[in-house]
Amino acid sequence: MDRISISAPLDRVFGVARDVERWPAFLPHYRRVRFLTRGPDGGGGGTVEMAAWRPFGLLRWPAWWVSEMTIDPARLEIRYRHVRGITRGMDVTWRLRGTEGVAAQRHRGTVGTVEVEIVHSWDGPGWPLMGRAVAALVIGPVFIHGIAARTLAGIKRIAEGER
Repeated sequence: MDRISISAPLDRVFGVARDVERWPAFLPHYRRVRFLTRGPDGGGGGTVEMAAWRPFGLLRWPAWWVSEMTIDPARLEIRYRHVRGITRGMDVTWRLRGTEGVAAQRHRGTVGTVEVEIVHSWDGPGWPLMGRAVAALVIGPVFIHGIAARTLAGIKRIAEGER
């Protein structure tokens, strides 16, 4: 699990988190994000392709995946089901919780602390014998959490008004 505390209005944080097409403009580790299909309800979900860099000192390793994105404004959740790429089969849930309470922050537009957590559920690639071990020792801690931590830090920076 990856998490961060953000001092900003809850709706602003949720807006930045769900606006994935804009991420490459302020998250330098994202190479591109584009929707392959849009959800039928116009709520911002759909099939989304994402490509990011995972830096290792002076070197950068490319990562790529396609996921089905759903947005649940009532629960303040954004969910992804990875359908292509090495992380196929992974479920990702972003959960946002305002410390002042969702209704109060939305009603007054106040700045409180928003807790954002990302939960990844995945058994690893379907490789015989080594899939789970590679996921647990390399892909999860090095790539998935490395990219997620950078994403959360960038969303915090933008939501709190920094550039």
